[in-house]
Amino acid sequence: MFRLSVPLLAASLILCGACGVQAVPFTPFRYEAQAQRHCPGDTVVWVDFRKGRYYLKGQRRYALGHAGSFVCRNEARQSGYRRSIFGLR
Repeated sequence: MFRLSVPLLAASLILCGACGVQAVPFTPFRYEAQAQRHCPGDTVVWVDFRKGRYYLKGQRRYALGHAGSFVCRNEARQSGYRRSIFGLR
């Protein structure tokens, strides 16, 4: 019984991997100008990978730290990053 259930469980996980779950394209850039060229109609934000937040230009933590990158705001939102409400100047 146990030998049959393990392959069945593995097969169902593999097949259900395509059941509505998709990876969201996320393109990080080192420089703000690169990100702006990638998404000319969108706002460029700074994503902090450790905190799971993004910062708008003018916020205190914008472009600070080594654990972040410039990305398009829509890509950041679709990837699950949330806007930081703190640090407005």
